[in-house]
Amino acid sequence: MTVAYADPPYVGKAKMYGVDETIDQALFLVHLDRTFPDGWAYSLSSSHLKYAMSVTVAQQARVAAWVKPWAVYRPGVNPAYAWEPVLFKPARKARRNKATVRDFVIENAVMSGPCKGRKPEGFCYWIFDLLQLEPEDEFIDLFTGSGEVERCWNRWREWKTGDNHDAERLEEEDVCR
Repeated sequence: MTVAYADPPYVGKAKMYGVDETIDQALFLVHLDRTFPDGWAYSLSSSHLKYAMSVTVAQQARVAAWVKPWAVYRPGVNPAYAWEPVLFKPARKARRNKATVRDFVIENAVMSGPCKGRKPEGFCYWIFDLLQLEPEDEFIDLFTGSGEVERCWNRWREWKTGDNHDAERLEEEDVCR
């Protein structure tokens, strides 16, 4: 199966990443579902969830939550943005012999390093489980950013297949922290 993850610059934040305009969520969600009918996940801000849900074409799509126990508190912003939604369409139905995956994950945001918005390792592994992925699946990160999601996918696959002879090399890779 071929599955995709999309973490585009959030609405109104494109300039932070050197991009002139933000993607059209409605068109992108249609594109995502048509191009990746096996499954997908899409990260977005909580303030744009209602709109995204109104245009999501996949009837199997659900909402999951990345809860950040420590988040940046900005003056004048109350309540704080301490969670982010993830729309997802699993690649396959959950099997009864596998552990149940929760529709939320609690992971701190990555606050250090030059890569804004980089997802933490635990978040990445949760996405793979949330999508019910198998090591033989093809996983495509549509907005590569720091490359952390792809590095985590390679680690996850090696762990799942028991092929961890490259574990030390993976740990030593220069990652954007």
